[in-house]
Amino acid sequence: MHTRILGLAAFAACLAMPVYAAVALSDAAGSYTISPSGSSIHFTIGKAGGGGFDGAFGRFKGTIRIDNADVGRSKVDLTIYPESVGTGQGRIDAFLRSDAVFDSANNPEIQFRSTNVTRTGDTTATVTGRLTARGKTFSEKFTAELGGLKSGTIKFHVTGKVLRSRYGMDVGTPLYSNVVDFNMTLTGRRG
Repeated sequence: MHTRILGLAAFAACLAMPVYAAVALSDAAGSYTISPSGSSIHFTIGKAGGGGFDGAFGRFKGTIRIDNADVGRSKVDLTIYPESVGTGQGRIDAFLRSDAVFDSANNPEIQFRSTNVTRTGDTTATVTGRLTARGKTFSEKFTAELGGLKSGTIKFHVTGKVLRSRYGMDVGTPLYSNVVDFNMTLTGRRG
């Protein structure tokens, strides 16, 4: 959820995920460390006339704390390392890492820190927080759905849209969309 990117990519693909049973947010109270194994942060940027490109981030870390007494006091902290962006196209990857987009040499982290969690259903919530990239911080909102809880492991599907121009990454607009669509799987281990 700590992502504000233009051509951002989350490269950690889920290999073999255990089967999770549906569970209510209140049953999942506790603190979790996001595991790169079973987690992924993917993004898509559309292009006028169709097409565009997809990418992912290969390196990220974070924590999730679910407060059983008050879900609104739950917290999500996510750090993404933009040098790990991958699209499968070396030239595009180098461009995304450059000072034209992520400027990963001078801005090695993208951070998301939640400020509010609002339950929207038994297994869903809206997570609002401060996204910081390239030295700029704005409030962003993501939708999280609890995928399940099994043996101290929790799984969330997280989606959201970020305007890349807010963070100084508007290169290529309007040919390439200003809207970056994020699709994340975050798997956390209790403890």
